[in-house]
Amino acid sequence: MKIILLEDVKKVGKKNDILSVSDGYANNYLIKNKLAVPYTKKSKEVLDKKLDEIASKEEEKVKELTKIKEFLENKLISFQVKTGTNDKVFGKVSTKQIADKLKEMGYTIDKKCILLNEDLATLGVHEIDVVLHKKVAFKLRINLQK
Repeated sequence: MKIILLEDVKKVGKKNDILSVSDGYANNYLIKNKLAVPYTKKSKEVLDKKLDEIASKEEEKVKELTKIKEFLENKLISFQVKTGTNDKVFGKVSTKQIADKLKEMGYTIDKKCILLNEDLATLGVHEIDVVLHKKVAFKLRINLQK
């Protein structure tokens, strides 16, 4: 029996997948527990419409994130840090501090999107990676100064 999954089912498939499973498994478990619907012409149309909506929302999100990328890509963000002898920085600048600074500038970016390849513990300009979406990534320049 052909079905369309309504939710992710472990070891079976992901949401919106079209699968062939045994009649008993489909009727007695998947459909009964509202994890799937039988594959029909109408259910296929509903699925296609839903996938189109998801794709258009994703496209809009990518456009918005691209605007943020274009603005921040060429910016230099400065942090005042305390230093000791030989200009050694006390502590380091974290992703949370960078996210807070971006929020002050009007851009809400999750600290998990900011990737540090190395600790920001020396004075000078550092390049870090920011991944807003799998299609939108850029480098941000961070300047640590006294």
